[in-house]
Amino acid sequence: MEPIAQTQIQAFARALLENEKSAATREKYIRAVEKLSAFLGGKGVTKAGVLEYRDFLLERLSAQTVNGYLSAVNAFLEFCGCPENRVKLLKVQRRLFLDESRELSRQEYARLLETARKREKERLYLLLLTLCGTGIRVGELRFVTVEAARRGRAEIRLKNKTRVILLQKKLRKRLLAYAHAQKIRSGPVFRTKSGQNLDRSNVCHEMKALCEEARVDRRKVFPHNLRHLFARTFYALEKNLAYLADILGHSRLETTRIYVAVSAASHERVLERMRLVI
Repeated sequence: MEPIAQTQIQAFARALLENEKSAATREKYIRAVEKLSAFLGGKGVTKAGVLEYRDFLLERLSAQTVNGYLSAVNAFLEFCGCPENRVKLLKVQRRLFLDESRELSRQEYARLLETARKREKERLYLLLLTLCGTGIRVGELRFVTVEAARRGRAEIRLKNKTRVILLQKKLRKRLLAYAHAQKIRSGPVFRTKSGQNLDRSNVCHEMKALCEEARVDRRKVFPHNLRHLFARTFYALEKNLAYLADILGHSRLETTRIYVAVSAASHERVLERMRLVI
């Protein structure tokens, strides 16, 4: 394969958009291909070169992150009609324990809510409630509409897949009261002043602005961590992984298992109760 041309990267970006990949996914894939292009330094793409790129990444990044880059590169090579240059992903054992230093606790979530309320950030307060109370992705907020709040359920349609999530009665009442106060009669409840869908980066910025007063580590505060908290809390009550996967919109149970990994401290307590080290 010839050296990677900018026109190829642009065509790949259009193909990702046409295939309804999210903005975050498109950005990640393009960044991985551009890094490969920079690594090759104008040389043609060969399997040996991609393998060297894999080794280069592995010296600097975690195996999971490297696999993310390789998935993007493999998709690009497939798109360019050069599947023979694809490389195998690294074999990574499923994560057994969650990183407690990065996971948001229920108490920290409550402090974030309280801080948002004290600051009279009504939209942010409701946004936190909605993300954590339903387990949806931040990019799925646009499906939480006035109509959905009235029905008590929202239909999430992404990547040719549709799932229905329930909106609890308390949440519905608050969403409808907010929409009424903001004179939003139909469509998405969460929107900018100009009526556009909320951008993930703006949501993340607003959330992090609560951290200092809420006494929560900034590293823990981002929209997807609320989805993780929902998943862990749901699984602790139901212990039904397949059901949880359907709620979260996961195609593979392996993905859902990552969300419900136990803490190392919890696992250690189980080991102690076994009383095998005597």
